[in-house]
Amino acid sequence: MLAFQQFQRELATHLRNPAHVARPAGVPPRRLQVYSELLFNNVSGFLNSCFPVCQAIVGPERWSRLCRTFYRDWPSHTPWFREIPREFVRYLQEATIAQPLPRWFADLAHYEWAELAVDVMSVEVPAHDPEGDLMANPVCLNPARVDIASSWAVHRIGPDHRPRVEEPTFVVVYRDAQHESRFTVLNAVSAKLLAHLDQGLTGQDAVSEVALALGHDNPRALDAMGRALLNSLREQGLILGVKQ
Repeated sequence: MLAFQQFQRELATHLRNPAHVARPAGVPPRRLQVYSELLFNNVSGFLNSCFPVCQAIVGPERWSRLCRTFYRDWPSHTPWFREIPREFVRYLQEATIAQPLPRWFADLAHYEWAELAVDVMSVEVPAHDPEGDLMANPVCLNPARVDIASSWAVHRIGPDHRPRVEEPTFVVVYRDAQHESRFTVLNAVSAKLLAHLDQGLTGQDAVSEVALALGHDNPRALDAMGRALLNSLREQGLILGVKQ
């Protein structure tokens, strides 16, 4: 390994864990301390702004330790600052973390991250007719959204509500026409319908697929309910119209 590459590796290792890894020889300690604090504060600043509920639940000291272990241990796979919160969610989902956290903590973080994700998401809106017949045509879904299926009611978790019993929940976080981040909670049937619509089906075909999955002996009997549900999703901004 070249000397400069070795120096870079030693410097990076020290910056990730300055309390336990010696600084490289020849680097002024005061300057390196300022640089080390600046880097960590930048990373933790992104986490603080994206995960206010997670932070409030564990408290400032535990949160700071969690940010520090993420900064120290997690090999992020992106150079983009705005991707740091997504890497933090992956860390909570995949890493072995020493400090005990609630079983639902990673799911809560994923839910909080989704709001940032839809806010900065770059998408192309397909050509569509906002007034088209949703049952008769392939449906155009809002592409600026994140679908969340969790074992916990993540949208209700907070400092005053820490669930002990699992409650399977389907939440869609999306960006509306006014570029505001919103969320809607779906039941299991609505979530199945959305999944079928995501495959490019007409509303009629998607409703029929849901009816078959439910074992309904007369799928057409659900048409009225399906049409009402489709119109409700259009009013909320999850459905944009029909594809053109």
